[in-house]
Amino acid sequence: MTYALTPNSSPERVLDLRASRKALIAGSLGNLAEWYEFAIYAYMAPVFAPLFFPSDNPTAAILSTFLVFALAFFLRPVGAVVFGRLTDRVGRRPVLAMIIGLMAVATTVIGLLPTHAQVGVLAPVLLTLCRVGQGLSAGGEMGGAVSLMVESAPSNKRGVYGSWSFVGTTLGFVLGGGVATILATVLSEDQLTSWGWRIGFLLAAPMGVVILYLRMRVDETPHFKQMTVERAASDASSAPQRRSPVYLLVTMGAVVVYNAVGNTFMVGMPAFLSKSFEMSFERSYLLALITGLVAAIFMPVFGALSDRVGRRPVLLWGSVAVVALSYPLYAMLGFGFGGGLIALAIAGVLIGAVGGPMPAFLSERFPTRSRATGISVTYALSVALFGGTAPYIITWLASATGDPLSAAYYTLGCAAVSVLALLTIRGVEREQHRAELED
Repeated sequence: MTYALTPNSSPERVLDLRASRKALIAGSLGNLAEWYEFAIYAYMAPVFAPLFFPSDNPTAAILSTFLVFALAFFLRPVGAVVFGRLTDRVGRRPVLAMIIGLMAVATTVIGLLPTHAQVGVLAPVLLTLCRVGQGLSAGGEMGGAVSLMVESAPSNKRGVYGSWSFVGTTLGFVLGGGVATILATVLSEDQLTSWGWRIGFLLAAPMGVVILYLRMRVDETPHFKQMTVERAASDASSAPQRRSPVYLLVTMGAVVVYNAVGNTFMVGMPAFLSKSFEMSFERSYLLALITGLVAAIFMPVFGALSDRVGRRPVLLWGSVAVVALSYPLYAMLGFGFGGGLIALAIAGVLIGAVGGPMPAFLSERFPTRSRATGISVTYALSVALFGGTAPYIITWLASATGDPLSAAYYTLGCAAVSVLALLTIRGVEREQHRAELED
């Protein structure tokens, strides 16, 4: 990024498109790695659940594994506060490098853990500690990466640039599902259970090294550089901007729908299909993979649309569509692989609609001096309450009621929360996509 000084010594932002693209790649690939590591846990849960939580009831073992899965999401708000504040004080680049290192180490160690048969109760304890590391690092990843990408974007393309953050997230799910599908296909059941499941976690090591290298070569964003100069020049300018509790609740509420559809129709779907509809792991993994690919294709489309018509209209109509279609989509899952393919392809479009504009929407809700913290905390709270619990809840609902379609009410209800939140946005907040980012 380059700067020119105006007569009042305030730096004028001049966008360097080459540096902008580097930020786009480093940010999206980091999100890809983060969510690959979360996804491989969810996709492999039915395989390694009995190894860490032995039980006579297979469903109980899977639910225990998903509780540990959810733990990392509950720790995200803690990581969001710690790493978010650090990112807003120190910079996007160094903290994002630190975060990807912590995530890669925690995930790789899961692939090396002893099982319950080898060390007893220590096995689930060690697994839980690794998930703590994943949860803390993931809490800061989203806010830092989104800030890096959106602050580096041309002002009329923040929706497109920001969408690639969630494209990276979605492709992480796809990559996790692809690795799980390949492992389940080429290995026998005994091989997969004894050692094959570890491969997916061990792949985090080389992935982390590559992304760490890319992030160390990224420049700081022009917005952060200008804010740093202003902060040094005036103590008053360094005071954090405050947002009302209602403003923060509306922001968090708008994110609920994305967390719900992403974690039900992608992350939790393989286990849900295998338990509720007795579909093979290979087919259920493939369907989740297709969902992610469709979502990744449509996210930039809806991100670009939001650059033209605004974030709120796209998010609102996407959320309304989730409310209207949740029950029919779950009903279609009962028609076998063909019905599931159609249902989950449609779900992928819905994920694209509510995910594409979301990073830019969140970025425009907070000023540069507190943007990473604001995005991280609101997103982390939403995903902790409505995302990390989603695989557990839909599996539990189907098991407790004996009706797989009961899971649809969770997705529907979460989308309704977002509809209500988005309807409360009034006045100039509806035009934030047209304004410059607040410093």
